[in-house]
Amino acid sequence: MESRASRVNAIFRPGQDEPTGRRRLPVATRALPLALPLVLCAATIAGGTAHAQSLDNKYWINAAAYFPKIDTNVRVATKTQTEVATDIDFEKDLGLDDNKVLPSVSAGARFGRVIVGVDYFKLNRTGNVNLGRDINFDGETYPLNAAVRSTFDSDIYRVTVGYAIVRKPDLQLGAAIGLHATKFDMGIAAQGRGSNQATAVAARRKDVLAPLPTLGLFGTYRIAPRVDLNARADYLSLKIDQYDGRLLNAQAGVNYSIVKNIALGVIYRYVDYRLGVDKDNWDGRVRYKLHGPAILVQASF
Repeated sequence: MESRASRVNAIFRPGQDEPTGRRRLPVATRALPLALPLVLCAATIAGGTAHAQSLDNKYWINAAAYFPKIDTNVRVATKTQTEVATDIDFEKDLGLDDNKVLPSVSAGARFGRVIVGVDYFKLNRTGNVNLGRDINFDGETYPLNAAVRSTFDSDIYRVTVGYAIVRKPDLQLGAAIGLHATKFDMGIAAQGRGSNQATAVAARRKDVLAPLPTLGLFGTYRIAPRVDLNARADYLSLKIDQYDGRLLNAQAGVNYSIVKNIALGVIYRYVDYRLGVDKDNWDGRVRYKLHGPAILVQASF
């Protein structure tokens, strides 16, 4: 499997896939018509004495397929450059997919009224495109019409500790503190002909790990013996050392218990991440937004 660095440094050459501006149907549009009937069919045929598990059991784990719409804007500048760094839209300017299926995993444990939760998902994307304008990234200017290969990878981790202020057989409401850490790895490389002359441009790459504390609210409500509604939201806007960040991470969904200890669910997740970076040798900004539906399987005990 090629490393992140090799993906960034790999320059487009004749014989590779040609850069393209064609847009495919969103992955969610193509996949959900197939996935949702499976959820509904399983819920319809389930029988017996199944019960919703998220309010009853001490431990649970979820595996989900997330179908987000993605929007990524980045600006990176060196401390010494005189040119103005470009605010780059990685989907429009660099041809990265704006929709993709993301696997994600989450787990939780209950200790009386205290609830601990963890989440993880990652997104790796690569794009090839002929530039429609000059862009400046990390002190390098990539000219109009240059054949550019770009990467943008992210690993997102979330850990929370919550306390159930209200705890009833069919209702749970609480507050949580947590840590939301995201590792961004982004790069651009190009070789080709600009608008006036042949150009060879060195690859540029930046990575940053930004841990942000969060405050949140959560709730679960059992509307029927097998059906739970659930929602949560984490938020914080804070400047810490080299980082100035704002984060909103929210989701809402419904789980249907098909058999004892197994549930299927549908959720909608929204993540809006804004990060300013001011390091010794470079500064920049990342705005990263993901929003869309997901389907999940939950096991609890």
